[in-house]
Amino acid sequence: MSRFSRGFGRSTSSLPFLFLVVTALASCNAALAQLTVTGYSGTAVSVSSNGNWNVAIPGPHWNFSGSIGAPAVAARIGTNKDGWGSFQEITFDYTIGGGSRTAAIRVYDSRPTVLFSVTWNSAAANASPFPVISSYPSTLSHLAFNGEFAPADFIDLLPDSPWAYFDSMGETFILSPTTNFMTASMNRRADNSIGAGISSKIATLPAGFTHRTALVYGKGINATFDTWGSALTSLKGKKRPGNDADPLLKSVSYWTDNGAAYYYNAGGPSYTDTLKAVRTEFADKGIRLGSMQLDSWWYPKGPDNSWSSHSGIWTYTASPALFQADLGGFQTGLKTPLVTHARWIDANSPYRSKYAISGNVATDPKYWEDTATYLKASGVSTYEQDWLAEQAHTDFNLTDPEAFLDGMAASMAKRGITIQYCMAAPGHFLQSTNYGNVTTIRASQDRFRREIWTNFFYSSRLASALGVWPFTDVLMSSETNNLIAATLSAGPVGIGDALGNISKGNLIRAVRADGVIVKPDVAATPVDSVMQNDALGIDVPMVVASHSDFGAGLRTYYLFAYVRGANKTITIDPATYGISGAAYFYDALQESGRLINPHSPVTFDLAGDAGYYVLAPVGKSGIAMLGDKGNFVSMGKKRVSAFQDTGEAEITVNFAAGEGMRTIYGFAPYPVLATALTGSSSGMTWDETSQIFTLNLHQAGGKAKVQISVSAPAAKPVGCLIKCSGGGAAPVPGAGQ
Repeated sequence: MSRFSRGFGRSTSSLPFLFLVVTALASCNAALAQLTVTGYSGTAVSVSSNGNWNVAIPGPHWNFSGSIGAPAVAARIGTNKDGWGSFQEITFDYTIGGGSRTAAIRVYDSRPTVLFSVTWNSAAANASPFPVISSYPSTLSHLAFNGEFAPADFIDLLPDSPWAYFDSMGETFILSPTTNFMTASMNRRADNSIGAGISSKIATLPAGFTHRTALVYGKGINATFDTWGSALTSLKGKKRPGNDADPLLKSVSYWTDNGAAYYYNAGGPSYTDTLKAVRTEFADKGIRLGSMQLDSWWYPKGPDNSWSSHSGIWTYTASPALFQADLGGFQTGLKTPLVTHARWIDANSPYRSKYAISGNVATDPKYWEDTATYLKASGVSTYEQDWLAEQAHTDFNLTDPEAFLDGMAASMAKRGITIQYCMAAPGHFLQSTNYGNVTTIRASQDRFRREIWTNFFYSSRLASALGVWPFTDVLMSSETNNLIAATLSAGPVGIGDALGNISKGNLIRAVRADGVIVKPDVAATPVDSVMQNDALGIDVPMVVASHSDFGAGLRTYYLFAYVRGANKTITIDPATYGISGAAYFYDALQESGRLINPHSPVTFDLAGDAGYYVLAPVGKSGIAMLGDKGNFVSMGKKRVSAFQDTGEAEITVNFAAGEGMRTIYGFAPYPVLATALTGSSSGMTWDETSQIFTLNLHQAGGKAKVQISVSAPAAKPVGCLIKCSGGGAAPVPGAGQ
């Protein structure tokens, strides 16, 4: 199959189509014919015969315009359907730089997206890209992603990154390639125009080559990122992986990478004995280990063919000095799936004479077939490709970068092995939309720590939009704030403690006894107001948000906040999170909270360096369900499998094997009554001061289901509980009143 992107929906020709073209041309000034099509919410696209084009978006009253630099010939309107739905487009031909091209601008009926495409009909110099956007809302704030691990950049607009522009009201547009991610390049020129095409490092483009660029727009920065990312994955047909799609995502993992206790450190006379002892410690502490990562120490590297070397791969097989049998034998004894790390191929590796190599990695399908076969036989569930933005790259051309990543994904997918990208640049994030088995991506530098929280959460914004789950990298189980951040990522939770140091008391707040991570539905990302202030250089605490959504307005939010400068003040307005009624705001670390009535935001100073909060809507029953008191993500679906409130709150709590009683809690303005539907309940309490109730649940068949209602005084019916109550909730510590 050609590696060049080709059309995914050619316009159909018919008599009505010809009539439309002729009519449009006749109705225009003879010197300047123009065609116009209209799509989503009145968005209009027009192309003139002199080569000028325009996109008008009515909501924010934005216009984008430019010129192809030559007359538009044989312009025609067509309709069709692609992975984004039904569309209208204007297609036209032109000649520039000595070559013939065909371009199109497509507008969709039900998606806030405009697609630009251009095809080289004959081989020609890589010049005069399409589109060149000469007029656009250029005074807006902007965000791009810069280099390894894709941290946010509010100053520079990077060539391999999507560009997001936004205003103070959250009106946002995102411009990005939709094809050729490894060679695509966007540039802001000296005249402030934007050119979207292929890197200038590639001199010529062949006949049949197609490049596409998308303009996605919407209300809300986070919302528009999600719209944009969903558009890319749906166009590619990628099935977005669930947050439990593989053992690494589903359960707690143990890591031996940089920052972990056993990174290039056997921890004793035998690496394998040390790691088996780690698995035993998990079991002894009543937590099942989900997977174990073996970092680059596990295979021999050049130039001395030694496991302890920090050079490139010599051979991608277990080092005989560490694994006396083989990798598969070790995994069989460990009884735990493996995650195996990979570097680049060493300059003197025997692989260079055995396989087709480009740059420092393999483009040879046989290499990937051999590697994936070996990993499958060795009990590997996830393959981690590291050093992507540095040594682990091909020669730079149109075909090799994709051949490297295509071959990797195809061979691993054939054997049910998922992939994690590490040290990835923004182009790799975008490229992941081509592969359903690229499930996770490192979104922070080595050894997760406070100094890189902000970079991580911004990189998570890019990753999660594109359907890949962000990973914090290794942390220690005793580090509460790091563990909260990792759990809120909705990605992997990986620890790297030395033997004897695993903190069960802390770790069990992130996972169940069977090791399953109790996580939110989506990755935590910076809230819109933080992004707006960061773009302007205004010091505000970071606030990131994630949630568990049970429908019908029952979405529980998890907020992690921390100080980044002198400013400690944050404001929590439930309306910002889509909660139109009353909500309960609970400080999960200080174990206190307060009721927030509609249109009454809470403003307070962070009492310490960081805070963690649960924001729950008050349902029809008058109850704000906070969930399982023992988990950070207290309404996470792996713990709370169902929740509804139709006048009575009904909650189903799942138990892992070996777990006994679970305690749920929530807000109610008056004492509550509970009826167990599955299993049993005991120990109901309600505190008159805090208005918090707790209830112990006991399982039957792995779950407990209970109905809870408010025992309202006769003078105060349920529908009036919140509106009419005195609201005597205790304030959050340190909150301004």
